[in-house]
Amino acid sequence: MKKTAILAVIILFCSVIAHGCIGKPVQSAKEGTEPLLVYCGAGMRAPMDELGSQFEQEYGVNVICNYAGSGHLLNQIELAQNGDVYQPGAMYYFTIARDKGFVDYGKSVAYHVPVIVVPKGNPANVTCLNDLANPGVKVALGDPEACAIGKVGAKILEKNGIKDAVGDNVIARGATVNALIVYVSKGDVDAAITWDETVLFAPDATDSIEIPEEENIIKIIPVGTLTFSENKESARKFVDFITSDCSKAIYDKYGFTPYRQGDIGGINETNR
Repeated sequence: MKKTAILAVIILFCSVIAHGCIGKPVQSAKEGTEPLLVYCGAGMRAPMDELGSQFEQEYGVNVICNYAGSGHLLNQIELAQNGDVYQPGAMYYFTIARDKGFVDYGKSVAYHVPVIVVPKGNPANVTCLNDLANPGVKVALGDPEACAIGKVGAKILEKNGIKDAVGDNVIARGATVNALIVYVSKGDVDAAITWDETVLFAPDATDSIEIPEEENIIKIIPVGTLTFSENKESARKFVDFITSDCSKAIYDKYGFTPYRQGDIGGINETNR
């Protein structure tokens, strides 16, 4: 147990160095209450920061968020076998975690809708997926091994028969959606495939182009408790809290489309 705890600390420290994105824990938890460690995909940082603060105020439990690509987080969870909650950017990673016995309770939160993001003014005149294959267009894509948008982006290009052609134009791979937005907003690339809500990260420097539904692959964002949590009651309360209607309104505020009970799909789908 002691070795596991030490390993977890080392992994989280490395994540801070690599990503600079460990969430700041709130400071006013009830004395004797253990904090919750939440592994959260980097693209959900804005709503998760706000919801973590709200949860602390209501329940008096500190929420410490480790933000990174969903694949990186899953690797950390498997190595450390520590922490309380996992919220990846797509069901693919959640299904793997569940199949490995890491998750014992889960719900659906919102939808991730892929879009094409371009620098403000769209200098390369990218209007659709096929334009990503035009000669001279510089493209950034997510790393399929690191983040949900990387895996989804590859599937979208494959679905539309342009994976190899676009691949010839890829000059950068991002480990998170945040990295992709940085590439676009700085003008390092002409376009990237990322999530629709990430345009809010740099609204003055980027524009988005919708991908038609028949060409797109929309993903469900899940969240669940980890089986090795030592704070199971608080972890389950947190999952219920962030999937409540009030909390889904926070996701909506940051550009996400909230998941509604009764929608097709959800936590029981195998979305690989």
